Amino acid sequence: MPDAPSILDQEHDDFRRTVRAFLEKEVVPFHDQWEKDGHVDRAVWTKAGEAGLLCFDVAEEYGGAGVSDFRYNMIVAEEMCRAGASGPGFPVHTDIIVPYISQLGTDEQKQRWLPGLVSGELISAIAMTEPGAGSDLQGIRTTAIDKGDHYVLNGSKTFISNGILSDLVIVVCRTDPDAGHKGISLLVVERGMKGFERGRNLDKVGMKAQDTAELFFDNVEVPKANLLGEEGSGFISLMMNLPQERISIAVMAVAACEHVLNLCLDYVKQREAFGKPIGKFQNTRFAIAEMATETHIARVFVNDCVTKLNAGEVDTSLASMAKWWTTELQTKIVDRGVQLHGGYGYMLEYPIAKAFVDSRIQTIYGGTTEIQKEIIGRSLGL
Repeated sequence: MPDAPSILDQEHDDFRRTVRAFLEKEVVPFHDQWEKDGHVDRAVWTKAGEAGLLCFDVAEEYGGAGVSDFRYNMIVAEEMCRAGASGPGFPVHTDIIVPYISQLGTDEQKQRWLPGLVSGELISAIAMTEPGAGSDLQGIRTTAIDKGDHYVLNGSKTFISNGILSDLVIVVCRTDPDAGHKGISLLVVERGMKGFERGRNLDKVGMKAQDTAELFFDNVEVPKANLLGEEGSGFISLMMNLPQERISIAVMAVAACEHVLNLCLDYVKQREAFGKPIGKFQNTRFAIAEMATETHIARVFVNDCVTKLNAGEVDTSLASMAKWWTTELQTKIVDRGVQLHGGYGYMLEYPIAKAFVDSRIQTIYGGTTEIQKEIIGRSLGL
């Protein structure tokens, strides 16, 4: 299979070796147990922080490396996919949540939270989705009533990644119920606040080692010092940060496609039927040829998106294109992979089966495929 033109430099290759060694030592040997537990060991977060694998773009004055280059984020996602390490929520933390604090936080908030987020001592989550409101953020009902020096927060959220382990939760809520999207704000709720309760660790189809929870807020008193950004600016902040989230998901999707392709290549060269490897049958060759072609296209597309993201040139429409197309491709590639493995593809002891159950959520979270197409259509004046 031809390699896509590389967008990486030597320092990225060196970093990849660091990430791969970390995962092989600190993640892979324990992942099966984490799948059974429904969450990872918190210690892996602080070890990742010590290894410099979290929040690269956080400024040095707050404990980060101060390197704003999404290629490092891409490498972490790629290596986690290669290792089948869907448990540690590092990309959610680094790519999606911490940038809100870096970009919107006051100096006091940054001093208070960023060092712990970089070190892995603080784990983050963002609470958007509600039982009655998914991709439609304007439909949220969680409210925060201004009480002078604090807000009183009430409501519930669901499907929250890192929900069980998180120490800081950015909660999307309504500070003005009558102002539409201009009434949405972001509040940081901290572990231990009275009235903040976690529900069950949700039993998902796949990604079982990554904790995903229901969260409940019953008259939680949140200090005004925990308002992130300006009151009423939450919706705009979310719209500004969602493109990076969607590129992050696209990066994971193409890495998963490459991983599945390699699994299938190895399998069809070794598995024999009717006296020869199944890779020698024309149907298998054609299937692999299609998978390799589509995966190559996806890699070139995502590399271009990452390059544009680094240059500040990714708009909402391009991010939506990347998100829906690569994740739909991922589900198609992994389904073909299961078919090529035959009965063994349905056995969870085989990596292809884990890739199958882990992949299904990709077209849903971060905004469904249908929402992405709606965004693209509107950008075209439709």
